[in-house]
Amino acid sequence: MDWVYIFQAVVLGIVEGLTEFLPVSSTGHLIIASELTGFSGTQGADTFVVGIQAGAILAVCWYYRARILSILKGLFSNPVEQRLAANTVIAFLPAAVIGVLVGGLIKAYLFNALTVAAALVVGGVLILWLESHFEKRGVRPRVATMDDMSWKDALKVGFMQCLAMIPGTSRSGATIIGGLVLGLSRRAATEFSFFLSIPTIFGATVYDLWKARNDLALENLEGFGVGFVVSFFSALLVVHWLLRYVSGHDFRSFGWYRIVFGCVILATALFGWVDWSAGL
Repeated sequence: MDWVYIFQAVVLGIVEGLTEFLPVSSTGHLIIASELTGFSGTQGADTFVVGIQAGAILAVCWYYRARILSILKGLFSNPVEQRLAANTVIAFLPAAVIGVLVGGLIKAYLFNALTVAAALVVGGVLILWLESHFEKRGVRPRVATMDDMSWKDALKVGFMQCLAMIPGTSRSGATIIGGLVLGLSRRAATEFSFFLSIPTIFGATVYDLWKARNDLALENLEGFGVGFVVSFFSALLVVHWLLRYVSGHDFRSFGWYRIVFGCVILATALFGWVDWSAGL
């Protein structure tokens, strides 16, 4: 057993689970963590990083298992469940189409530490500005719960999600903050972001694993399993915590975190403290 590989799998699993549903960019953090742990140079590293996202998605499915079961039961009889299912599919479509068209180019040219750092800082500044704008305007949410969303709301959130194809932007950040801009309440935006993550990340994971099927190796399955399980439990804690957090807090703390973290990455590159050359 390669204990170094297992350790790297645990670290990356924790990073994925903790950051997937927070507006801080899980992909960005995984790129940085892979560089710092030396994992980015190992065989099948990109496939591993994609695969452990399935653990985070399973956590959402488990947390919302009662609602998902209700949707399945009412898919042909309950208008509320039908609307939520339809809205989730509608919001998923923009990323599905655009991701297939330009996903390869984005991974080839933008999956690096410098892009992540810049996107973290820009996104952090945008979050702070929007929260200040919301506070000054004192605008009440137009949509109280995700069940009240129209298909147009869902489609707009879906296009917002496409911004997260740039590493460091954050899928959850784009959909949650985008939802707030569109008039959704904090809880509605957060919960719909969770539901939207199921087809989005599951689809991306299956698509990327299929493309990288020749890189899959039996000797890596043990580490993959460890990363998957760690990601599942880490994400489960975050989903539960974030839903409680948004009921009484805004997202300024995440904005400041993004700015500080992004500046640290840029500073280490500028002064040569960390060699990001593999990513730059």
